[in-house]
Amino acid sequence: MATAKLSYEEARDELAQVVTTLEAGGSSLEESLSLWQRGEELAAICQEWLDGARKKLEAIKPTP
Repeated sequence: MATAKLSYEEARDELAQVVTTLEAGGSSLEESLSLWQRGEELAAICQEWLDGARKKLEAIKPTP
């Protein structure tokens, strides 16, 4: 990704906008494919943030 990394909240909010736009319909096939691709990128960014948070939690979780 060429732009600065988005925060989890920014990526999540933009992803919600992409989904809303796709669900509304009315976009051309080309626009829909572009939105889908952007949605995939945003979902990956969100997953990276969630994976990082999970690792941090596991690192501080006390062992039995």
